[in-house]
Parts: sequence; structure tokens; C-alpha cells
Amino acid sequence: MNPAPSATALDALAVNTLRFLAADTIEKAKSGHPGLPMGMADVAYAMWMKFMRWQPQDTRWPGRDRFVLSAGHGSALLYSMLHLTGSGVTMEDLQAFRQLGSRTPGHPEFGHTPGVETTTGPLGQGIGNAVGMALAAKMAAARFNTPAFSPVAWRVFGICGDGDLMEGLSHEAASLAGHLGLGNLVFAYDDNHITIEGDTALAFSEDVQKRFESYGWHVLRANPYDPEQLERALTMAVAETERPSLVICRSHIGYGAPHKQDTKHAHGEPLGAEELAGAKRALGFPDSPSFLVPDDVRARFAARAAELKTGYDAWHAGMKAWREANPERAALWDAIDGRQVPADLLERLCALAPTASAATRMHGNAVLQQVAALVPALVGGSADLEPSTKTFIKDSPSVQRGEFGGRNLHFGIREHAMGAIMNGMALSTGFVPYGSSFLVFTDYARPAIRLSALMKIPVVWVFTHDSIFVGEDGPTHQPVEHLAALRTIPNLLVVRPADGLETAAAWGLALERKDGPTLIVLSRQNTAVLERPADFAPAILRRGAYVLRENAAPGAVTLIATGSEVGLAVAAADRLVAAGIATRVVSMPAPTLYSAQDAAWRDTVLPPGGRRVSIEAATTDGWHRLIGADGLAIGLDRYGESAPAPALATHFGFTGEVVAQRVLAWVRGA
Repeated sequence: MNPAPSATALDALAVNTLRFLAADTIEKAKSGHPGLPMGMADVAYAMWMKFMRWQPQDTRWPGRDRFVLSAGHGSALLYSMLHLTGSGVTMEDLQAFRQLGSRTPGHPEFGHTPGVETTTGPLGQGIGNAVGMALAAKMAAARFNTPAFSPVAWRVFGICGDGDLMEGLSHEAASLAGHLGLGNLVFAYDDNHITIEGDTALAFSEDVQKRFESYGWHVLRANPYDPEQLERALTMAVAETERPSLVICRSHIGYGAPHKQDTKHAHGEPLGAEELAGAKRALGFPDSPSFLVPDDVRARFAARAAELKTGYDAWHAGMKAWREANPERAALWDAIDGRQVPADLLERLCALAPTASAATRMHGNAVLQQVAALVPALVGGSADLEPSTKTFIKDSPSVQRGEFGGRNLHFGIREHAMGAIMNGMALSTGFVPYGSSFLVFTDYARPAIRLSALMKIPVVWVFTHDSIFVGEDGPTHQPVEHLAALRTIPNLLVVRPADGLETAAAWGLALERKDGPTLIVLSRQNTAVLERPADFAPAILRRGAYVLRENAAPGAVTLIATGSEVGLAVAAADRLVAAGIATRVVSMPAPTLYSAQDAAWRDTVLPPGGRRVSIEAATTDGWHRLIGADGLAIGLDRYGESAPAPALATHFGFTGEVVAQRVLAWVRGA
């Protein structure tokens, strides 16, 4: 009988098992990125087996530490770790890596694979998500922790690479993390000096240590292949509670591969059977069979899970006592954890909706105060534009370093980081984060917006200054193509309200959603006071459109508008009716929501065969799907100009008189 391996030898065997399980996974798929898993297996093992708190039978346990693989192309490392820890990824899942329908896609996907905390792959996003997770933990701890028990004591661990740190998003997010002193965040940097094009020296020569130190991070260095040195560095990182920590690991991409280690060929292509066998021999691991997990290694992971079970059970026992001793905090925990909203939230908000003529950003501020009082999970802020976006919760302080009990966040002029941080907050807690800026700057946040839609997480985006009517700031700040572009993102609900009532409904729709993000588009310009039918019920706004002014005459023209242009459509309709043209008006704050309704109901709003006109101060892309190829799309398929909003309306023909003339000419020429 062979003697049991020593603890040191067993850890070394376990690391190589993790390393080559990932490499075998990629080799079988004939697709993937072996370089990072082979180079950073030692670091991942140390984090999971020496420092992190997890439980395989409960991968969503609130007390767990979160792990973010920001360099998501190294997904095989995470899947292999989840398999070895018994966290729901089977050997069959590993062997189906990157195949249709498998639970192990090419990059980690939240909600698809158990134990995956966030969707990563677009580089830098994971760093932003991790900052959001750490921030959410600080905010939750301020609300719930007591001297007797701390329900929120979890930390965020992560691995990032050279590519992550080249992306601008990492600068934005790391800067804010340092400013806020997020000492519950620990990242290991896979400093392997290789990208897909070759040596990082081609384009990257900065001093990463100095950069992160300037942000206020605690920076250490460790040889990832020296277990004692690595463990010391991680111990120091975890012990530092006033600053986020970065452990720089001078690693070797494709570690052990005899010909491909430290080359670009180890980054994004399988090693090949011969090279993989050579790597196994070089590190003293059996080169067959593939997907080998020695019994001693399985026992090692099971033993660690059993050790951690003690802490898991203690947390639940402590939580039970905490609930009994703190009923008000427990009620708040349930409200936030469950993202609770009143069942009739939309109707309640609409009943209190502002009725004056004003910009919808002003209406939005009034509605926000009502929402905040009803939904304790709601927290948020802006990318340094709150005086313009009007998104401050008035009865709550701002979140700052050491003061995390408030609800108002200040992201700085960092739209991209704002989005990634919001996503991280929503992924790790029950907070419903909102973030605001100008609509034109969705371009800076779009990757994070897209990922919120892909992950189906309920974050709320509030973007104001919605059109050319921004005015004097000119075309650099006047969004024209953005509405059309945003509406093409699957699972993103875009709502552009026309007045106070629709703004209230927009917030109601956003907070009722549990399976995706909502983007509320608000105006700088004043909007009209709209008169609705006597039988109007706010519930119809859940369907994305409604008939604002009916006309049952055969062949009536239907004017469809959004936002401030709904008032314009009403003014044009008055002129058309006076000219003898039967005209209906439809307000359509959410075209994609309308399009998702059943055909019979849609036909009540836009009767088949009727003549249709769309009116929106933006590009006309997408509208012909609703108005038909022969419909009239009134919009702006060009950039705007710098001038006061009324002058722009006249110049570009967004007046009741000009719109009526265009429709009249179209009808008579049809």
C-alpha cells in the first residue's frame, strides 16, 4: 500500500489535478484558452482551499465569499474548480465544454452554471463587477451587522489578467474602489506578459504596482509557484481591511508546456495532445488517462468542504438568533433580499404622478422619492451628473469611505464603471441599483448595459437629456441614434415616457421586473400636459402603448409618438382634424414591450390596414416594423445643431404645424 501523501505533496498534486483537468477539458473540446488555467491554477487553489468560504450544496448561500474570474476566457479553470469542490459541475459537464446546450460555455455565464457569480469574458467587466460586489457587501454590512452577529462578513476574491488591466474600465473601477477603501476585495493579477498578439511589451509597459498604489490599493507581489510565499501574500491581503488588495503574480502562461509556455500559442488554442502530455510529464503528473482526479485529491476537496460546513452551520445558527433579536433589521433583510415591491406599485405611483408641464427628468425626481419610500432595496446615483439627471434620494446620505449606510452613490465621471459596478451589486445582493447619466453617454456604458440584459438582472438605468432638444450643447450631447440602438438589445426594456404619469409608470415597470434591466429615458425639455380618455387605467402602460386619442372613422391616420413628441403629435392631430383628416394618437413609451403583446391586442392599438406615422426626434431606424414599409417616419436621420431647443424644433420641423403639413401632404399624395 502506498503511504498517504504529505499535506504539501497532496496540495501540489491537487493543484496539478486542477491544472490538467482544465487543460484536458480544453483539449477534448479542441477549443479554449489553456494558458491562464495552467498558469494560475496554484492561485485559484490557494484562494478556494485556504481562504474562501463556500459550500457545495448551497452555491447561493448569502454568507459565501464571492469569486470573480474577470479573465473569463480562462473559464475551464473555474469549471474545474467547481467540479472538484462538488459545486454542481459534473465530469460530463467538463467533457461537454463549449458544446451546444452544455453547462460549461466558452465564457462563464451567470445563471447558467452553478457557482458562477457573474458573466465575464469582455475584459475588465469582472473587475467592475467585483467592485460592485464589495461595495454592496459594505452597504449591506452597515445595515445588518450588529456587535453580536454579522450576517454580512463575506469578501470578494478574483483573478484578472493583463488584458483586464489594459481596458479603461479597470482604471475607472479600481480608482473608485481605492477611493471608497473597499478592504473586502482581493484580486490576484495574472502577470504573464502575454496576449494573443504576443508579448505585452508590444503595447503595455506601465508600472501596474504604482498605478494601483496611486489608486489607494494595497499591492503585494508573490511567486505563484511558491506555495508559502503565495499564502503569505494572500494572508496579508485578507488582513488588510482598509484598502482593496492586488497580489501581482509573475506567472507563466501555459505553465509546464515544454514548447508553448510563455508564448502566445498557449493563450487561445488547445495545446495539442503531444504538448499536453509533455506538460504533464514535466510537472510529474500522469499523462493518462485524461480527466484524471486521484482519490486523494477528491478526499482533499471533500475534507475542505467538511471543514467549511462548520462555519456554514454557525452562520445559520447565528442568523436565526439575530432574526429573533433584531426583528426590524430582519424585516429589512427580507425586503432587500427579496427585492420586495408593493403588488400595486405601478398604480400607486401613477396615482401620485406629477401633473404639471415639466421636463420628465423633473417628474422623475418626484417619482424617485416616492419609489425610495416604498422600495428599500433601491440604491443608486449618477456618473457625476445628478444636478442634471435629478436622481438624488433626498432623505438619505451619500455613501462614502467608512460611511456605507446611505442610498446615494457617486460614481464619478465613470459611466462604464458605473454600469459594471451596478451589475455587481445586483448580482451579489438584493439591492436594486440605478445609475444615471445623459442618454448620449450610453455609448460609454453600453457593454455593461448589454451584460445586464444578458444576465437578466434587475438594474435600472436612468438616462436624461434624451434628444436634440438638449439644445445649446450641440450634436456631441444630442443623442439621435441611441434609442434605436438600445432597443435592439435583447431583454432590455427601454421606456421613454411622455409626461409625469408615464414617468411614474416607467419606474413601476422597472421595479416590477425581476428578469432583466430597464432603461428609463427622460427629457431636459418640458413636456405637454396630456388629456387621456375617461376610461384610461394605468395598468395598460404595462403593455407598452395605448390609444391617447381615438378616432373610429374608416381610414383614420394614426400618429405614434414617444416622449415629448407625444404632445407634438396631439398638436399635429388638432390641425389634421381641422383639415378634415381623421386622426388618432398613440403614445408608445415602450415599443418593444408593445411588440411583445398578443396580436389581437396590438390590433386594437394599431388597426390593420390603417395609415401610420411615427414621430420621434431621433433616427427612424426600427419604426417601419410598426408603421409598415409605406408608413411615414418623421424623425432625424442626421446629427443636430447647437441652438436653443425652440429654435431646433423650428429648424428641424418638430412643430405641430410642420408635422401636420407633412402628414397632410403624405395622405393626399398617397
